[in-house]
Amino acid sequence: MTKRNQQSKAPARGAPRVQRPAKIAASSLQQAESTKAHPHENLDRASRAAVAYMAAGVSPHAFIEAWSDWALHLARAPGRQLELAERAQENMTRLIGQSLIPNSDAEPAFVPKAYDHRFRHPGWEKPPFRNMQQGFLAVQDWWDYATDHLRGLRPEDADRTRFMARQMLDLLSPSNFPALNPEIIEETRKSSGKNLAEGARNFMHDFVNTIAQVHEPAPEGFQIGKDLAFTPGEVVFRNDLFELIQYAPQTDKVQAEPILIVPAWIMKYYILDLSPHNSMVKHLVDQGFTVFMISWCNPTADQADLSLEDYRERGVIAALDAVNAIVPERKVHAVGYCLGGTILAIAAATMARENDDRLASISLMAAQVDFAEAGELLLFLDESQIAFLEDMMWEKGYLDRPQMARAFSAIRSEDLIYTRAVRRYYLGKEDLPTDMGVWVSDTTRMPARMHSEYLRGLFLENRLTAGRFAVNGRVIALKDISAPIFAVGTESDHIAPWKSVYKTQLFTDSDMTFVLTSGGHNSGIINEPKLARGHHRISRRAAGALYVGPEAWVAQNTPQPGSWWPAWTSWLEEKSSGVVPAPSIGAPDKGLVPIIAAPGTYVHQT
Repeated sequence: MTKRNQQSKAPARGAPRVQRPAKIAASSLQQAESTKAHPHENLDRASRAAVAYMAAGVSPHAFIEAWSDWALHLARAPGRQLELAERAQENMTRLIGQSLIPNSDAEPAFVPKAYDHRFRHPGWEKPPFRNMQQGFLAVQDWWDYATDHLRGLRPEDADRTRFMARQMLDLLSPSNFPALNPEIIEETRKSSGKNLAEGARNFMHDFVNTIAQVHEPAPEGFQIGKDLAFTPGEVVFRNDLFELIQYAPQTDKVQAEPILIVPAWIMKYYILDLSPHNSMVKHLVDQGFTVFMISWCNPTADQADLSLEDYRERGVIAALDAVNAIVPERKVHAVGYCLGGTILAIAAATMARENDDRLASISLMAAQVDFAEAGELLLFLDESQIAFLEDMMWEKGYLDRPQMARAFSAIRSEDLIYTRAVRRYYLGKEDLPTDMGVWVSDTTRMPARMHSEYLRGLFLENRLTAGRFAVNGRVIALKDISAPIFAVGTESDHIAPWKSVYKTQLFTDSDMTFVLTSGGHNSGIINEPKLARGHHRISRRAAGALYVGPEAWVAQNTPQPGSWWPAWTSWLEEKSSGVVPAPSIGAPDKGLVPIIAAPGTYVHQT
């Protein structure tokens, strides 16, 4: 395994210097390297890595175990077997009854799930395609019922079996076959087969790019630094891990306390600075805030030894030191998105333990601190699966972009994989570029050590809320945080489910405002006020107040139309001490000289 180059880029002279502390508890990846292993162990790991690449990073053992657990428990449950037989008979009866009156305007017996867009074409409402659609949905309904939780069956095995059944059904859906899909048939007839020729060209283009792992440039009109990540500013600090962007003020007076945004390192930061109409950064700057943004590097094999502690100390804390140097004697509003919110919470709890009170407030957007209910991503995580990923990372030094992209796509395969494939390869339609789409495709790599620590310490073992997460050899506690918190969950988030985000209220005691907004992990957060779409619920919990469960909370708070951004900026203003003249860019007298115009260089790393 390659080791990280020890010579990193030195910070500017006079800039805050960061000492590397002791590491968080070692992961099995570190333990395997630190202990003297038998020489044949490398052969075993190389063999497992080869299997991992062929299996797209998914452990066969984990899924075989789930199927076996489900099948064995079902085999000794005759009552459940009778239920399944009755369910199959009931579904068949409904199908036969519907087929006898094919032109009826009655409601269909089976309806696709809300996020399933495969059967929206009007042709699916006419025979014989209606019969095929309803037959598929009937089988899907039976498998959902068959893989429901069963007494004695491990719940995670039931969920994993259901996931695998859904993957197989999605592959066999009639919408995937040209002769069975009325939309493809209609388009082929209209274009005299031109759609199939265009689809073949699209397929070959995607196939070659996938094999060669080509990272395509952004399309015209979506250039980074011009159309996206466009807000004016300067990189004022840089180390080997991140660049710190300070955005130029747009008002003569600004709020005294600056904002430091910590984005997730799994994607590029500019999800929060997309187009002019939906940029959160631009919105904050226009509202009179001084905004700083961390732009993480895209790690290479030389940075395989970067740890979770590096991201905290040489990332979040180093950025906070630089902000304090530029805007001295002021507390900072810290904002974390997704994984950035998780590492921010860890940093805030560590600061609280050490009586470091530099945070004026903490905003956590679609960020989890407890991972017991982390949604369908947990389907990919157990000891076998993480060991599988570690062997892949051991060979390269990082988790590559394709493995991560496939994992996220598989969660909604019917839409993100098959619907797109039908559109590109059978209908011959190009993907229409969008700012969000360009950002989604601009993925990054994960350093081997950090990713292993993150998956084990947080996802698998849930140490942070279990009182077993140590920084510098000492356990931290979220309840030590006294700064006010603004937490945001999104209703249809399948990466950070809102009930998991809501549990921040369970593990903290400080003043907290919680918002539940419509939309998903990205669309719910990027919800600009001018568009006025969707709705949100909001309430405040006073410091030390009793806990209210998520269902009761929803019942107590009625939806309000529009974006949650205005409520957030008002909250930030309330937590600020007033307006002052806008600060200068950087602090040359402290070595923080502007280096390059925003968006900097790290955002362009591929």
